[in-house]
Parts: sequence; structure tokens; C-alpha cells
Amino acid sequence: MLTLTITSGALGVRPPVTKPHPGFYLQVGEERFRRLVHDHYEMIRHSDIAFLFPVLDEEDFEAAKKHAADFFIQICGGPDYFKQTRGEPQMVGRHAPFRIDAHARERWLEFYTVLLPKLEAEGVDPEYIKSFWDYIDLFSIWMINTPDHA
Repeated sequence: MLTLTITSGALGVRPPVTKPHPGFYLQVGEERFRRLVHDHYEMIRHSDIAFLFPVLDEEDFEAAKKHAADFFIQICGGPDYFKQTRGEPQMVGRHAPFRIDAHARERWLEFYTVLLPKLEAEGVDPEYIKSFWDYIDLFSIWMINTPDHA
């Protein structure tokens, strides 16, 4: 049984992070990976954290989905699309303009707790899914840049 627990995060905390097992990307594949990110963004679109994303500009919103998918594909051992189109990831700096508190991070992760178990049902090894989860769970703590209720 796949257990996806959200680690508590706080402003200024940067836990050590391990990249996902490359088997995750190999089993999921690029097309399904992009659909995973698309579905995640569509959940965000109708959520209380939608204000952090360009949901009112369809072109910008689609670009944000593409950039996110490119980043995750690269970090999981796939082609370096993100680096080719956007340069080095530098994700903390890229997220600096957005007011991300612990609650927003947790909401962002909650949508993946709904989507990732579907991959197991599709035959993706739960250990690989867990390695992706562990990565996003911990690395997302790095993105917190605003105190709660600021």
C-alpha cells in the first residue's frame, strides 16, 4: 500500500533531498508524466492556491504546466528539456516572486497524493512512485518563502 505523508515544512528549512529513482521516469514515460503534471495543474486551477499560478491567462498557464513537466522529467533522469529551454533550474529563485507559505505547499502536495496512487494502479512500481513523492515532499519545503498567515 502506497503511503504518501506530507512532511511538516517551515520557512528557512532546507532538508537534504535525493532525486527520484530514474525508474520512475522510465516506467511512467514522457506522455504520462506530462499528463500527471497537467492533471495536477488542473486541480490547482480550481483550488485556494490558484492565485499563485497564472490561471487567468491560458497561454501562461499552459507554459507553466510545460515548464513544470520539463523540470520534473529532467530531475527524474529524462531529457534535459528544462535546461535547454529555461537554463539551470534554480527553483528557489524562480519561486521567489510568489508568496508560498507552508499551507500553500501542503495544498500543492495534497493534489499529488490524489494523482500518484493512480500510477500504481497503472503498473508503476510503488517504490519508484515513493521516490518521486519523497523528492517533491522534501524539495517543496525549500520553496516556502513566506511566513504562515502573512
